[in-house]
Amino acid sequence: MRRARLFELAREKFPRIGPGWPVAPHSTPLRFAHVGQWFHAISDHTRMTILEFLSQRERCVSELQECLGAGQSDISYHLKVLREAGLVTARRESRWRYYALRPDTLAHMAVFAQRIGPGKHVGTCPLTCCREP
Repeated sequence: MRRARLFELAREKFPRIGPGWPVAPHSTPLRFAHVGQWFHAISDHTRMTILEFLSQRERCVSELQECLGAGQSDISYHLKVLREAGLVTARRESRWRYYALRPDTLAHMAVFAQRIGPGKHVGTCPLTCCREP
């Protein structure tokens, strides 16, 4: 079997996780994988710096390369990780590609962070120790 066909099969069987917070009282492992993908994407210092620069305005790879002092391939790789996690969008203009933040995904990350705070699970946990008095 050719390598391209193997990639096609993998995409059919394991689709990419899109942005957005799934709504349900209990999170499934797939939903946690979704959240894990967001936080993995921002776990790197370079990607955090890229997000900071993109919070000002949309930028192309060469601008980010100039700001960070990193190589073009490194910046492109980090942008790919951010784009696959749904944190960044890309817009093509002639031969340039401009990247911008996705505010909806960042808002979903903030909602998740608020939902996991201490005592937030009361009433949704199946264990008897967590039920409301």
